[in-house]
Amino acid sequence: MLILAIDTSAVASAALVSDDALEGVVASISTEDTRSHAEVLAPEIQQLLLETGVSGSDIDALVVGVGPGPFTGLRSGIATARTLSFVWGKPLYGMMSLDAVALEVAESTTAAPEFLVVTDARRKEVYWARYSLTEGQLPVLEDGPHVGFAADLPDLPAYGAGAGLYADALKADQEFAHEQPDALYLGQFALARLAAGGELLDSTPLYLRESDAQIPGPRKRAL
Repeated sequence: MLILAIDTSAVASAALVSDDALEGVVASISTEDTRSHAEVLAPEIQQLLLETGVSGSDIDALVVGVGPGPFTGLRSGIATARTLSFVWGKPLYGMMSLDAVALEVAESTTAAPEFLVVTDARRKEVYWARYSLTEGQLPVLEDGPHVGFAADLPDLPAYGAGAGLYADALKADQEFAHEQPDALYLGQFALARLAAGGELLDSTPLYLRESDAQIPGPRKRAL
């Protein structure tokens, strides 16, 4: 099975993963320019397909990170994934973006049996979820996702860029202090979950809070 995975919850990333390829990885791209997700994502995906000789007809499914994340970033990735799914006539699945970091943690030697994945939500808040881990198994989501203050999170080892940002309030693992959700791990997690007979989400975004942009109300009368 060949999957094109996309995530723009923090950085813009895309990856081709396959259950036939070595370690499941065909190719991947990532950019940390958070101000130009919409501009760079589609051209980068096009280049990714050209370099690997893969066409839309070769892809079996698309997976997109549905957050949590900011409005602008999530919309860029989800809109791109939905468009490609429609054009290519391929199924589209959603995955919680924090799952990507959870899988990366699970594959490391520092993974704790129970841990938090934490990313930056701005406004001095974080997005977070709690996972459990049994040896040889995929991470299991136990709670979340949520948005809140770092000081209010459970007292557990914390992984991800949000943990690094608030290391004074969290048990931050320094090896993962700058880690962001990446489409590569998102696609690998999706493949593993599908192979195990699990279900994936749809592409509905997990914003968790209202947009910063608001529709203006009626103008106040001067008198």
